[in-house]
Amino acid sequence: MSVGIVTEQSITLESGIKLDSGRILAPITLVYETYGTLNAMRSNAILVEHAWTGDAHLAGRRSAEESKPGWWDAIVGPGRLLDTDRYCIICSNVIGSCYGSTGPASINPKTGKRYNLSFPVITVRDMVRAQKTLVERLGIDRLLCVMGGSMGGMQALEWATQYPDSIASAVVLASTPRPSPQAIALNAVARWAIYNDPAWKKGEYRHNPKDGLALARGIGHITFLSDESMNAKFGRRFSAKDGLFDFFGQFEVERYLNYNGYNFVDRFDANSFLYLAKALDLYDVSWGCESMAEAFEPVTAPIQFFAFSSDWLYPPYQTEEMVDCLKGLGKPVEYHLITSAYGHDAFLLEAERFAPMVSRFIEQASGRGA
Repeated sequence: MSVGIVTEQSITLESGIKLDSGRILAPITLVYETYGTLNAMRSNAILVEHAWTGDAHLAGRRSAEESKPGWWDAIVGPGRLLDTDRYCIICSNVIGSCYGSTGPASINPKTGKRYNLSFPVITVRDMVRAQKTLVERLGIDRLLCVMGGSMGGMQALEWATQYPDSIASAVVLASTPRPSPQAIALNAVARWAIYNDPAWKKGEYRHNPKDGLALARGIGHITFLSDESMNAKFGRRFSAKDGLFDFFGQFEVERYLNYNGYNFVDRFDANSFLYLAKALDLYDVSWGCESMAEAFEPVTAPIQFFAFSSDWLYPPYQTEEMVDCLKGLGKPVEYHLITSAYGHDAFLLEAERFAPMVSRFIEQASGRGA
């Protein structure tokens, strides 16, 4: 059963936060949605973290006319993995985004104009620092669970390492302790696509740099898929609309990338794309520490990790490095490698593969007392 119609909410933190860069970002607005009800002890809250270009619209529809539900609707609702009859689910849009939370497209109160490239560089840790204030404003001292995939998994790791007393458990899917040089290189090429679009104007555009952002998104889509899934979905089929020897004729996979790239331009801001890509590249769970072991030493909450066999963006060995480190420290950790053909996006597309294990894990955390 769906959660039905949901209402977007927001808070503004007038004093803002001090960022890892040393700069103060203030004020800060955070957009969020909630599903289910907090119990009397405020001990049943689960925070779900979104990935790179996600938003706070996790589940349900914002109006009866909305055609598509939230991005992880399949797991939220009565009787589902995130059971709204039992839990209060929270999803917050991160700072740096363009979906309501403060980001480069927001108005700088000092100038009355968009921040654009005057917006400070942010980190995943900064995102979580802002969320911590939101959770406190909601009157929640300790979250039952923090759960997320990809960049959302990085945020869950930050909760576990930076605020260990504030969570009872964490679920990390398809994530990494630090992006590899290959992942950074792919983001660099996506950035070049935007920088080299004349319409970008060094971030001072009036309208999205359409071609550059579409190309950047196309590059991203390639990393989200796998060789096996692309073979199954497209094969080497040539578009029925084009002649085989038409110079500009396209394979079906080319049409897919073109469609998704230009569709993305209508819903996401190019500067936000750049800032969040930078945050991904900068991410290192060990930042500020001499080793991963030192970074994980404060962890007290059990962490459940999932990696997916065909994920070549954040391959399983990267998750396994964290699991081995936590085990070596005697920390409570659980690891599952899911055989999947869907690549990095498997955590969004195959929730049924991990739902029973996550459900049990959260149930155990609830039994321990949040």
